[in-house]
Amino acid sequence: MRKLLLVLLSVYAAQLHAEPLKIGVSVADLGNPFFAILADAVGTSARSIHPGEVTLLVRSSAYDLDRQVSQIDAFVDARMDIIVLAAADSEAIAPAVRRAQQAGIIVAAVDINARGADVTVTTDNVQAGEVACAYMAERLGYAGRVAIINGAPVSSVTDRVAGCRAVLNNHGQIQLLSDDYNGGGTYSGGLEAMTYLVNAYPDLDAVFAINDPSAMGAVNAAHLAGRTNLFLVSVDGSPEGVAALQETPPILAATAAQFPRRLAQTVIHESLEHLAKAGRQESRVIRLPTRLVTAENAERFGHWNDSLPAQ
Repeated sequence: MRKLLLVLLSVYAAQLHAEPLKIGVSVADLGNPFFAILADAVGTSARSIHPGEVTLLVRSSAYDLDRQVSQIDAFVDARMDIIVLAAADSEAIAPAVRRAQQAGIIVAAVDINARGADVTVTTDNVQAGEVACAYMAERLGYAGRVAIINGAPVSSVTDRVAGCRAVLNNHGQIQLLSDDYNGGGTYSGGLEAMTYLVNAYPDLDAVFAINDPSAMGAVNAAHLAGRTNLFLVSVDGSPEGVAALQETPPILAATAAQFPRRLAQTVIHESLEHLAKAGRQESRVIRLPTRLVTAENAERFGHWNDSLPAQ
């Protein structure tokens, strides 16, 4: 696979010589370290491959569809070669994707699906929800009362929740008390959601949060409420999340790790291949596996890097 990739990239370099490469990036929330690292890694990956100058324009949609559509249209006007986006709405973004493609631009979806994209590279988010909630179920002894802190209605979030619910449905003695509170994927949203949950459900045993920022807010809310008897599981494997796993006592018990740099590398490799073939290629969907990080393996995991954590 590596040899094939090197051959393809050599062909790409020979075809494009040292022409400038322009990439527009629109992600959901640059205040979330995951998206900030992802956007930066898109530029780093492109510069490591492309023989000429690389221009990178990065924007945040704040999960606002109209705002993201305007960003994509601006990228089209600026004659970008590649647009990388984490869609604010996987379905409704399709007309903007088509307009960009009609202008000869390669459109790559990263982290979140976007209908019609030439390339889609995401974490296997169903798997992420499954492994996090399987750990939660095992730790509960397959009996208890749980809740889910949900997020924006985008594919990455809905897939994680679907994966979690699939696991919980296999255990009749686990009661799902709530899964409709939207924490927005943010620290403040997680704090607010958990404050509500611990007051509404005094017998709550565990919570699945859809990402680490909302989990960190939820952890703080649990501390403030004196509810250190319950625990959380999450998705991201962020530096903050991994550090929280090593606290005493660790209210955050596990996080299913994503690999933002690997996502960025893969989406750029695939996009450049499409660009070299002038779009004469079938669209491709790639799901990257996750790995569960717990207090037991947190030290070996380190931080968001290009390697899978040690077993």
